[in-house]
Amino acid sequence: MSVKTKALMLNLVVFAVLFVLFRVGIGMLMPLPYLPLLLGSAVLASFCSPKFLTKGEELWVKYPWKKTPKKC
Repeated sequence: MSVKTKALMLNLVVFAVLFVLFRVGIGMLMPLPYLPLLLGSAVLASFCSPKFLTKGEELWVKYPWKKTPKKC
């Protein structure tokens, strides 16, 4: 599997896990209608998820609370 494919898969998996966690957590704390719950969870997950990047044939990860990416 190429590095770009790994980065894409990792981005999708991390976003999905955070989305489900936020959706369940917010849904338990506040009873919101379906659409605002989904939109809020998606926004939070996109802001909080680390981004996996490729530079050449290397995989890097950029955390939202750090400025520079870190080599995996």
